[in-house]
Amino acid sequence: MPEAVREVAVGLVQAHASADPSENLKRTLDGIERAADKGAQIVSTQELFRSLYFCSREDHALFGLAEPVPGPTTTALAEVARRREVVVVGSVFEKRAPGLYHNTAVVIDADGTLKGTYRKMHIPDDPNYYEKFYFTPGDLGWRVFETRYAKVGTLVCWDQWYPEAARATALAGAEILFYPTSIGASVREAAGVPEAQRDAWTTIQRSHAIANGVFVAVANRVGIESAADLDKLLASMHGTAHPAGHGGDSVRFWGQSFVADPFGQVVAKAGTEKEEVVVARCDLSAIERTRQGWPFFRDRRIDAYGDLAKRWGD
Repeated sequence: MPEAVREVAVGLVQAHASADPSENLKRTLDGIERAADKGAQIVSTQELFRSLYFCSREDHALFGLAEPVPGPTTTALAEVARRREVVVVGSVFEKRAPGLYHNTAVVIDADGTLKGTYRKMHIPDDPNYYEKFYFTPGDLGWRVFETRYAKVGTLVCWDQWYPEAARATALAGAEILFYPTSIGASVREAAGVPEAQRDAWTTIQRSHAIANGVFVAVANRVGIESAADLDKLLASMHGTAHPAGHGGDSVRFWGQSFVADPFGQVVAKAGTEKEEVVVARCDLSAIERTRQGWPFFRDRRIDAYGDLAKRWGD
């Protein structure tokens, strides 16, 4: 018999960030409320939503943004999750121990319980994305959390370019892959470059949905953030003017938060310019139907993939 429809509504909060972490938290909590008002049952924030994307600069003072898990951010997310009976996928700059920090995704169930954490595995180091200065690579492996509404896999931003990460998380049982994200392009990029990058970004994640027969949900930030914005943030943290930094270019985060189905079709997408709350209704029974038609898991040659664990083929 065909599997009965198992519909779950997925919400994404796409927001601009200011130099005020409290304001950013309120903005995101309000977004979760709006998503719940639209019927969302699982809601994801963007990456590092409590602050500006601070990794455009290497500055030890910015470690002051980190917090423990559980901590203030998870407490605030848990309260709205419990009250609105929604699952929340949130992003936290985690202080694990003195001098040890992670870029962490948390999953909070619809009763406000912290189901667990995932620590970002792939850490970039590129112009405007100096994450290796701040984050230790994750050591929890590929995580899947059985929540009230679905089995949720969590990955973070740079992880989204790696088919191995999506495949390993899908093989662990994920029905929906969530990618809290902060991605954009320098405002000084040549014409056409940001558009080409954005197209590649969407394409690779749609391919994860297809190759693994899962839903993919991506919450990205939006708006322009500059070195001057970071200076304001640091001044507010220390109660005094902070020496102007060398934070690189202003970055225009391109939004376009989206949900793709197991066939790779984009079923909901935000725009590129403004804050939005996106809600998509996802029929989880489509996973079984899609995998029957495209039996990639059946035909995998698991006896022949040993070289994938090597850095190179020599």
